[in-house]
Amino acid sequence: MDPLTLGEAYQASRDPVVRRAFGEHYTPESVVLRTLGPLFLDSLRAASDLDRIAAVRFLDPACGCGNFLVVAYRELRRLELEILSRSGTAPVLPRVRLENLYGIEVDAGAARIASEALRLVERDCNREFSDRFGVEVPPGSPATIVVGNALTLDWASVCAPSSSLFVAGNPPFIGTKERSANQTADLRAVWGPRYSGLLDYVSGWFAKAAAYCESDWAFVATNSIVQGQGVPTLFGAMFDAGWRIDFAHRPFTWPAAAVHCVIVGFTRRPVSTPLNAYLVDGPDVLVTPRRTPLAPDLPPVRAGSKAVDWGYLTVSPTDYAEVAADPIASSFLRRYCGGEELINALDRWCLWFDGAPLDLLYRSPLLATRLNAVRDLRLSSPKAATRAAAVTPHLFHERRQPSVPYLGIPQTFTDNRAYATAAYLPPEVIASIKLFTAPDPDGFLFALISSAAFLAWQKTVGGRMKSDPSFTNTVVWNTLPLPPVPPEARHRVTAAGKGVLSARKPNASLASQYAPDTISARLLCAHQKLDALVDHLFGVTEPNDRARQAALLTRYAELTARRSFSR
Repeated sequence: MDPLTLGEAYQASRDPVVRRAFGEHYTPESVVLRTLGPLFLDSLRAASDLDRIAAVRFLDPACGCGNFLVVAYRELRRLELEILSRSGTAPVLPRVRLENLYGIEVDAGAARIASEALRLVERDCNREFSDRFGVEVPPGSPATIVVGNALTLDWASVCAPSSSLFVAGNPPFIGTKERSANQTADLRAVWGPRYSGLLDYVSGWFAKAAAYCESDWAFVATNSIVQGQGVPTLFGAMFDAGWRIDFAHRPFTWPAAAVHCVIVGFTRRPVSTPLNAYLVDGPDVLVTPRRTPLAPDLPPVRAGSKAVDWGYLTVSPTDYAEVAADPIASSFLRRYCGGEELINALDRWCLWFDGAPLDLLYRSPLLATRLNAVRDLRLSSPKAATRAAAVTPHLFHERRQPSVPYLGIPQTFTDNRAYATAAYLPPEVIASIKLFTAPDPDGFLFALISSAAFLAWQKTVGGRMKSDPSFTNTVVWNTLPLPPVPPEARHRVTAAGKGVLSARKPNASLASQYAPDTISARLLCAHQKLDALVDHLFGVTEPNDRARQAALLTRYAELTARRSFSR
């Protein structure tokens, strides 16, 4: 029996709800090897030094059913076997021992599977050794598998750190919205004053490893650790502790799961090709959120309005006819647009009562029912601000509606599109919280957001919803490192943006026009002309995302250094 199939069978038998609660993911052998190869196996294979191989110890502090431990042990035994076979020296017994492996696992059942899988792989390796050299190999001392919470355990009590001990694994993936109160408490305790509620649960293992390890270490993690507001917290702590990124695998789709992951390995040794916290070959910078735009040529961008209405200030398609037939309600009926509606040309409606007298609205029985429901639900809220808003049940809780035509920027973009899909809307269309807005009288903002350079910045520093880029003003827009733009250059970029607008089909959805397999040659050509001009603004020398990422981060480092120095 293949020892790795034990863990796969155990995971398949688990209740999916329990698996999600603990952030469990079965780790395929291919992912384990992508981690352990650059961490220590590749260098050991190149050196062919049996003493170094025999001295290796390995700890997986989230070992699950033991796949990392099994593969690490098997590969070390294979290296040992290769070296001994080449040397022609008859060995007495293998020097790679199971007792040099250590694991920590919160699930006792998974820990038992890990111990059994290691027993099986040792048996197989011993049999192969005996067949090769004619030496009977008895079972050795077992690996140490400790059942417990790795974020509250002292790892040194399991295995003393040393220069020959490597740490790797696939800690649980649990986002900020899915964490239990105990898991949040774990993170607070591990991170201490640096704690950020924006960090995935997996980040706790990074904090523990950074404080514990004396040699290199690596983890598989959700791609959220290299995106958005959590990046400066996590990587700032790593860099402050002297760790640098030694190797990384950029985001990839987790086999058989809708999860996007990265692999990041750390070292304190000098690195020849340094990667920064965004896994880019560029300046070692951490992009921090800002309240105002870094670039003087950019205006503020604001989120749309937030109803907090439980559906009573918005109008569903089934209710539209009834609301439209009401003589009072119909005069306050407005189109309501978020990112999904903008991109997919969907009709959605809301009741927008800004400036309306409350006594007039209560003359409508239909509106009175809706407003009373909003008032009562707001009063029952645990949030003080929501309860205070009960006195104005007819108003959106947060109102940021532009009074002039505006550019609508979706909060989320589909990952497979080559460009962000923004568009203009009149002030009569109410922007929801899922749509950001900005005045754009000359069209420069539309052109900028419609460029490949902007989307490269979005994908580099912004967060994501699953794999889809998620726009924010504080992290993405306000940090955009746009250098001062001369009037002539601004005019050329704006004109190219208008070329993109004219290449769009007026009666087709943005989703259909920007799908990779249906984008027209005319629209693509217009974007490419725009890209060349915007790339030039940022100093991009090659028309690809890697070059754009490096140039944008270089501009960011220059602009933030200059501004902080002047302050």
